[in-house]
Amino acid sequence: MKNPMLEAVSLLLEKLLLIYNCKLFSSGAPDEDKAGSSLHDINSFHRGDILEVPRTHLTHYGIYLGNNRVAHLMPDVLLALTDDKELTKNVVSNKRLILGVLGKVASIRVDTVDDFAYGAKILVNHLDKYLKKKPLLNEEVAQRAEKMLGNTTYSLLWNNCEHFVTYCRFDTAVSPQVDKFCEILKIIIRDERSVLASALLGLASIICLGLASYTTLPAIFIPFCLWLLG
Repeated sequence: MKNPMLEAVSLLLEKLLLIYNCKLFSSGAPDEDKAGSSLHDINSFHRGDILEVPRTHLTHYGIYLGNNRVAHLMPDVLLALTDDKELTKNVVSNKRLILGVLGKVASIRVDTVDDFAYGAKILVNHLDKYLKKKPLLNEEVAQRAEKMLGNTTYSLLWNNCEHFVTYCRFDTAVSPQVDKFCEILKIIIRDERSVLASALLGLASIICLGLASYTTLPAIFIPFCLWLLG
């Protein structure tokens, strides 16, 4: 049986992470509903490479499969609304993506490099430097990605596009974006203003999840404990 407290905390953290990753004031971003028309030099990519792009709201990752194909874990609200493959195979717009994140529905799909990039500049194997781990052989990376194609659940904290590509390339499902968010959260909690921050988080949890024992009690108990320890 799932712990309602853990579910509430997880849901709240996912909402905060989504807000944290939203680049609300970014400039020069692709159009909300249309992929960009810029082309990329696919000859510079190798099968099994990690491709990385800023996709307006979130940094997005995929595995290059060769022949102008990229496998990537993409949230898509249409997967919960229809089984029509003619509709779902179209490029996922940012509106569909954000609603898919909220609905926790996604698929590991294959798109062209330009559709994957959505008009943004592509970085190649940038996570290799961050993780400082020896990657698997490129062919094994690509084969892992191909075996995982299909519908899947989505979670910003536990199963996002970074978890997918790091598992394929490094045999370890991790998300640097989530790690960075958690580090910032630790700094906020350790700050002398943590009582106010935790009170606001508690209020947000009540607003998002409703007035219940597993939301109201933490909203009162956590700030009180931090005040005693401060």
